[in-house]
Formats: sequence, structure tokens, C-alpha cells
Amino acid sequence: MIKFLKNYKIIAKTVLAMIIFSVIFSFILSFFYLKTEPVILKSEMEAKKRLLLQVLPSNIYNNDLVNSYIVIPPNALLKNKIDSKLYLAKQNDKTTAVIIETTAPDGYSGEIKLLVGINRNGEILGTRVIKHQETPGLGDYIDIKKDSWITIFKSISLDNTPKRDWAVKKDYGKFDYMAGATITPRAVIKAIYNSLIFFNTHKIELGINV
Repeated sequence: MIKFLKNYKIIAKTVLAMIIFSVIFSFILSFFYLKTEPVILKSEMEAKKRLLLQVLPSNIYNNDLVNSYIVIPPNALLKNKIDSKLYLAKQNDKTTAVIIETTAPDGYSGEIKLLVGINRNGEILGTRVIKHQETPGLGDYIDIKKDSWITIFKSISLDNTPKRDWAVKKDYGKFDYMAGATITPRAVIKAIYNSLIFFNTHKIELGINV
């Protein structure tokens, strides 16, 4: 009986110590998360602003592009799980282009978030990757800081590029890709294609009558 009580006390002390350690560790993690989250979010926002200004030529709008947007709820084409933004480029209050936030959910290492700039005629003016987790040195060439690959979509539209061409050359499409890394470009190409479909479907609502 005495031996049982001693063993019980040891187990109880061990469990109590583990609980106390877990609480302290959780508190430390929460503290650092709360401290670093605003900094991370601010950094991501600044990076996105810079990319926004890269997507469209500055001579086609004279409004405050960063603060001129509409909110797009989760959409089957854009694959956004939460509200995303569609930025409106205007010149003298006339919409000249849009920048669509879209998501490729099927990247090699997870979601790839993109900006797609489209003019009134449905032609792509520019594309940029906002965020990705693709393998460094292999799939990360979609990032403008690593490679110019993401610029190959400029001037492409649904009119001048039929659906069968929206694929990498390995799949008999028209787009180049890096050998050994086809999953990443496939995901990006599909997301950009879907952005163009979204634009064509909603352009009248966006104030574009072509």
C-alpha cells in the first residue's frame, strides 16, 4: 500500500510538472505570436503593394490603386477560401484595368497566391506571385525575384490563346516550364486562365463595356 502511494505521488508530480511546462510553453508561444504577427502582416502587405504597382503600367490609371478595390467572397474560379480583393485601375473615373487576387490551390507545396492584371480588352498586362511555398531552386522560379518566367503571360488573352494552349509544353500547351518542376507551372497557368474567365464573366459588373 505504501509503495503504491509513493508511486502514485511520483506519477502525480510528473503529470503536474508536464502540465505546468505545457502552460508556460504555450504562453511563451502565444506571446511571441502576438508580438510578431503584426510585423509579419505589415511586411506581407508592403510586399503586395509593391507587386500591385508592378502589375500595371502607371500611365493607364490616375486613381489610388492600392485603396480602390472591391471584395470578392469565396469563388469557385478564384479558389479563394476567404474574401479576396479585386483592384480597379481608373483614369478619370473610367475603369481601364483590374488586378485580380487569385489562388492556385494545387501547387507542389501548397497554395500559390497571385495577382493578375487585365485590361479592358481582356488581355493580361502583368502577373505576379504574392505568396508561395514551392521548393527553393526548383519550383520557386515563379517568383519574379528568382526568374522572369511569370512575365510570359503578358498580352495573352482568351481570344488569342485557345483553351487547349493553356498548358505547359509537356502537356502540349504553349507555356515553357523548368524541367523537373511541372506541378508548379500547371497550377499557376490554371489559376491565371480561371482569372480571365472570371473577368469575362463579370466585366460588365466591373464597369467595363467592351
